[in-house]
Amino acid sequence: MPTITLDDQRYNCDPEQTLLDTLLAQNVVVPYGCRQGVCHSCLMNCLDGTPPEEAQFGLNDAQVALGQFLACQCYPEQDMQVCLPVHNQLIPATVVSKQRLTDEIIRLTLQTDEPLAFHAGQFVNLQRDDGLLRSYSIANLPNDENLLEFHIRKLTDGQFSQWAYHDLKEGDKLDVHRPQGHCFYTPGKPEQHLLLIGTGTGLAPLAGIIADALAHQHSGLIHLFHGSQHAGGLYLVETMRQLASQHENVNYTACVSRAPAPDGFAQGRANELALETYPDLKGWRVYLCGHPDMVKITQQKAFLAGAKMRDIYADAFLVGEHQ
Repeated sequence: MPTITLDDQRYNCDPEQTLLDTLLAQNVVVPYGCRQGVCHSCLMNCLDGTPPEEAQFGLNDAQVALGQFLACQCYPEQDMQVCLPVHNQLIPATVVSKQRLTDEIIRLTLQTDEPLAFHAGQFVNLQRDDGLLRSYSIANLPNDENLLEFHIRKLTDGQFSQWAYHDLKEGDKLDVHRPQGHCFYTPGKPEQHLLLIGTGTGLAPLAGIIADALAHQHSGLIHLFHGSQHAGGLYLVETMRQLASQHENVNYTACVSRAPAPDGFAQGRANELALETYPDLKGWRVYLCGHPDMVKITQQKAFLAGAKMRDIYADAFLVGEHQ
């Protein structure tokens, strides 16, 4: 009879019982909803071994790479050590640099006190000493120096972002929560075309995803559409243009939706221009990061354009949470 280990507690699992039912029968508090594998409320992580294939049906490549599975569809075939996806462990970090990218956006680089396993494009909660925390996407690749890069927009009423923009300085301490999110690059299909669409600081995870794809020798087309209402809201424009000039398979389009677009910029919304450029997305992988309305609408349109739902990765930036 397989044994399930959760939070250092062991539970025997009847072969005819799902992992979820086993835990619920032992009065373990775990999230769940439909119990049909549709709502994904019971998503868990397998910390050792590989979950049964049926328990990962319908999950995208990123979730599979993280060892995630649906507890309501999991009939354990062997002992499993599992945990819930959200980790509360805090890792101390130090500010090593803060660079102003625009009048509203800074690049913040932290160095954690210990190695942190992550994928570029995932997000973490940053927490200051009074407990205030906000979520920000990781813009860089894993590295030996334990560095994490974030792009933070100063919001008018943003308690955390105003503090980070004006008061945070080199040498200051922050706590970092464990990485979360499924919006990152997964190797294995180097010839697949990648469409990346972002608004505002949605560039942060997308830049990391592109760097990861190139590090894995991705050969398919990679096209980034980055949008803002005005040209001043865009940043790292020359950096992205230089990247595109260095790689034949990388294209970059800076989009201005409200103000007149200067020379070298496209006029219109990033998501609309992207879908006009590529009306047939069959076989493509799509990454969407930024305003929740843009993400939701573009998810639907990308699916209607032929992209499979499991190939559409999304990270909606909620004001006050991601920025």
